Amino acid sequence: MGMQAIPWSLYRDDETRFWVHIGLVILGFLLSVITLIAQWAKPAPYGKHEGSEAGNWGPMIPQRLGHIFSDAIPGVLMFILVFYLYGDSRGTVNYIFLALWLCHYIHRGIIHPLTMRYRSGQVALGITLGGFFPNCLFHFLNADFIGSAVYASNYYYDPRFICGIVIFVLGFVINRWADYKLRSLRRPKTEDGKVMTSLQTNVDGDSGYFIPRGGLYEVISCPNYFGELVEWLGWSLATWSLAGLVWALFGAATFLPRSWHNHNWYKRQFEDYPSQRKALIPFIY
Repeated sequence: MGMQAIPWSLYRDDETRFWVHIGLVILGFLLSVITLIAQWAKPAPYGKHEGSEAGNWGPMIPQRLGHIFSDAIPGVLMFILVFYLYGDSRGTVNYIFLALWLCHYIHRGIIHPLTMRYRSGQVALGITLGGFFPNCLFHFLNADFIGSAVYASNYYYDPRFICGIVIFVLGFVINRWADYKLRSLRRPKTEDGKVMTSLQTNVDGDSGYFIPRGGLYEVISCPNYFGELVEWLGWSLATWSLAGLVWALFGAATFLPRSWHNHNWYKRQFEDYPSQRKALIPFIY
C-alpha cells in the first residue's frame, strides 16, 4: 500500500473546530512573517543584545523565573492539559508525539533555566511575555492537533514518521550538546569580578563571553538554534501537519535573524573570530 497524501483525519464531526484550527494556522503564519521582519530589523534586547533599552520592556524579574514562565507553562502544563482535555484521539502515535514534545520542553522550560549560568540574573517582563504569548498560540495548535488527529493504522511504517522522528532526535541531541557547551563557557567569577577561565575573552575583557570551540561550533556560530530548528523540521515531517509546519516556520523566523545578529556580534567582539564560520546552517548561511 502506498503512502497516503494525508495520513490522518481531523475533527470528523466538527467542521467549525476544523476551520478554527485553520484560522489559527493562518494567524501563526502571519505572526511568523512579522517576527522575521521585526527580529531582522532589531534583535530582542536580551542575552548578548541586552542594552539600556531593555528597561523599556517593563519591570525586571528573575531570569530563571521568566524562562520557566515563557517556556514551561505553555510547553509543558498547557500542552498536557490541551492534549488530554481538549483532544479526542489518543492512540500510540499520538502518545509518541506527546513524549517527543515533552522531552524537549521539560528540558527547555525547566532543566535548562535551573542549570544555565545566565550572564544577567534578570530579564524584562515584556521580553518574557513576548515569548509567552506566541508560545501559547503555537503550542495550543500542536497540542490540539496531536491530541485529536486520528492517524492511519500503518503510519508507524510511513517514511515521513520514521524520518521525522530520526531528524527530531538528531536535532534534540545537537541542541542539548550546544547548550551544554555554552554553559561550560560561562564560568563562576572570582571576588574581583574576573571570570575564572583561561579561554580568550573579548577585546574589552569584561563581557563574560568566550569563543565556543569544538564540534559544530567550528562551522557555525549558533548550533543551539540549528539543533532546535532541525528538531521542529523533524516534528513537522513526522506529524505531517500544518500545525507542525507553521511552528517550524516560526522557529526559522526567530533563529535566522537571531543567529545572524549573534554571528556579527561575535565578529565585532573577538578580533580573531574564525572567518570560515557561518551563522546558522553549516557552509551555507
